[in-house]
Amino acid sequence: MAATHDFPSDLLAGQEELHQVRAELLALLKRLPWSVEPLEGFSDDTGWRKVERPASPGWTKGEQAEVEKLRQRERELAVFISCHRFWEDVTADRTVDTRMRLKRTQGESSREA
Repeated sequence: MAATHDFPSDLLAGQEELHQVRAELLALLKRLPWSVEPLEGFSDDTGWRKVERPASPGWTKGEQAEVEKLRQRERELAVFISCHRFWEDVTADRTVDTRMRLKRTQGESSREA
C-alpha cells in the first residue's frame, strides 16, 4: 500500500502556483507567433513529413518580457519545490512516488488529512 504524506502548506502552495504558471505560459505561447524574431514563412516537404509555417511578425518586446517573466517564475518554483526541506524526510525509494503524488494535488492545498 502506498504511504500517504501530509505535504507542508508552503510546498502545496508552490506546486499549485507552478501548475498555474505553466498553464499561463502554455496559453501565452499558443497565442504568440511561431518565431520570436520576424521571419518569412516556409514550406518543406523533403523530410518524413511536410512542415509549413506562415510568415511570423515576431514577438513584441512586451511579449518577450512576459514569456521571460513566466519562465523565470517557473524556474524559481521548480527549485523551491525540488529543494524543499520536506524531501529530506522522504526515503529514496519513495521519492518518485511522493513527487508524483504532489504533482497530482492540484487544488488540494486546503484539504485536511
